[in-house]
Amino acid sequence: MNSIPQTKPHGPGRPKDMEKRAAILEAAKSLFIHNAFAGTSMDAVAAEAGVSKLTVYSHFGDKDNLFREVIRSHIQDLLPEDTYRFEPAADVRETLLRVAQAHASLDCDRQTVGTFRAILSDCRQGNPRYGRLMWEEGSMRTHALMERLLQHSVDAGQLEIADVPRAAVQFMALIKGNLMMRRMFGCVECDESYAAEIEANARAGVDMFLRAYQPR
Repeated sequence: MNSIPQTKPHGPGRPKDMEKRAAILEAAKSLFIHNAFAGTSMDAVAAEAGVSKLTVYSHFGDKDNLFREVIRSHIQDLLPEDTYRFEPAADVRETLLRVAQAHASLDCDRQTVGTFRAILSDCRQGNPRYGRLMWEEGSMRTHALMERLLQHSVDAGQLEIADVPRAAVQFMALIKGNLMMRRMFGCVECDESYAAEIEANARAGVDMFLRAYQPR
């Protein structure tokens, strides 16, 4: 009779390993925002996380993979896939408003703006690698989720859109307005009036989008 293989329990070191991984991700996120991709070394990440450089490499392989994981983790925490859920019985305006408010708040967040400043610094120095990683793990993912949501809305007869990918780009542009650029250039402070303007701009963007694509 063949014996049933026994599943080995995780050793006591596994939770510690996950704690180290989380600490490395947090350290890398903080260092990148302040020093950009080019100015952040694996040695610095290891020192900030309180681990050895070998531990950093064993978890993430190389610098590109580390920062890809940082971006992926950050974006998924702030914009989980459930943000783009389609509910056939829900009012399409409320569905779009949920996405608009989540995106507008994130785009105008101080940490997000700091990340974009770091990207621009890298690009100015001829190193666009982090920008590409950010685009692949951030914008490409969220645009694909938005396209899926819009296509479901079209299939359900809630919207009439001939070019769904283009409409997804238009939607994102409408809800951003110039608020993120104003924050990037240091023209606004994070106060109640700015938060109210973010929400008002998101609502106005949804209204304009629906005027273009809602069935008549």
